[in-house]
Amino acid sequence: MTEVDEMYQNAGEKGLKHEDPDDPPRRRANKVRGHGTYENDRPPIAGVVGRDSGQIQLQMCHQSDRATLQPFVEATTRSDATVNTDEWRAYHHLSETGRKHVSVCHMVHEWARDDDGDGVREVHCNTIEGNWTGLRNFLRFFRGVNKVYLTQYTAVFQWIHNTKYLMLESLRRIMIPCTSGQT
Repeated sequence: MTEVDEMYQNAGEKGLKHEDPDDPPRRRANKVRGHGTYENDRPPIAGVVGRDSGQIQLQMCHQSDRATLQPFVEATTRSDATVNTDEWRAYHHLSETGRKHVSVCHMVHEWARDDDGDGVREVHCNTIEGNWTGLRNFLRFFRGVNKVYLTQYTAVFQWIHNTKYLMLESLRRIMIPCTSGQT
């Protein structure tokens, strides 16, 4: 099972000289409503997380339409995967690619759903939402990022996230004492 979602990160042109007097610099937070784009300084970051592996794939996009998000999902998920999303219309045609597509509707305050009646709410995208919190906390350290470099910041976060599982397993193997009786 996989989860797919997108987030919108405020990222302007930090560090570049602002020369146009008719276009004042942004003061405090970008208050643009709705889905962001690269052009309005709220570039979307698309993400896929595997529930079993915990591995994530992230990609900064210029917009969050079907033409952008569907190829990303197809490239990062297996063709027989179950894909959990929210109700964003860019994901409506994923089932046409052979993937099983299930979604929750945040607009009606649905965060998780039990489709098969076993008492486990397996339809959700809470795992990827939690990863967005981790990415935002990672970016907060830099006190704003230039959108030109947002892809690189995102790649570093993805690498840190994905390798922490490998590091933990490596450390576990090194630190567990030998039990075979040999020294």
